Amino acid sequence: MSSVIVTGGSRGIGRGIVERFAADGYDVVVNFVRDRAAADEAVELAEAAGVDAIPVQADVADPEDAARLVERAVEAFGGVDHLVNNAGIDQHVHTENLDPGDFDRVMDVNVNGAFNVTKYARRSLVESDADASVTNVSSILAFEGAAVECHYAASKSGLLGLTKSHASDFAPDVRVNAIAPGHVETDMTSDRTPEEKAEELAGIPVGRYGQPEDIAHAAAFLRDAGFVTGETLNVNGGELMR
Repeated sequence: MSSVIVTGGSRGIGRGIVERFAADGYDVVVNFVRDRAAADEAVELAEAAGVDAIPVQADVADPEDAARLVERAVEAFGGVDHLVNNAGIDQHVHTENLDPGDFDRVMDVNVNGAFNVTKYARRSLVESDADASVTNVSSILAFEGAAVECHYAASKSGLLGLTKSHASDFAPDVRVNAIAPGHVETDMTSDRTPEEKAEELAGIPVGRYGQPEDIAHAAAFLRDAGFVTGETLNVNGGELMR
């Protein structure tokens, strides 16, 4: 049976990806930082689908933690066949009020974290008997920018460069792609005011927010799309057309 590491897998988009991969028969490593209860719930959901799953606490921005995360995956499942770099943090603040330390922390988690886990997983991915893949979760803001999230938008843009670079570096052994979600209903977006939600929905042609399972479908597609690498799949309900 093949396995997957999902960073930031305890909640939101990450949990949706955990559930989808488990439903498709993949053993799952659920990475989390603080909320062990949420990680345990994600593990239970995966196990209910008939696969094995383990929670691993690790801050992917810390290279030593990232290395330990991969080591635990190899110990538990004999190797890593797929990696989804989903862990990310966000913050709404204008540039003039943005503390440089907060900028650095967003970049550390969102970009350095993906680099760290991919670096340490590479050997196992290359040795995998499966059609190994890495999927980086970027954002529509990589293309649009954001007035109150310059560091988040910059980090998600950085992931696109990382994706193409690793797709070239790891070929032909490992395929590397990205997903760029639009507005998805998660804990990260729960602080939107009714006015902000109305404005956002007005810009989404399909007339609704995305759900974690929408992004999970895209992750499953890229996992199985053996002739796709170095690409970014936009999943935003048509919002990028506007």
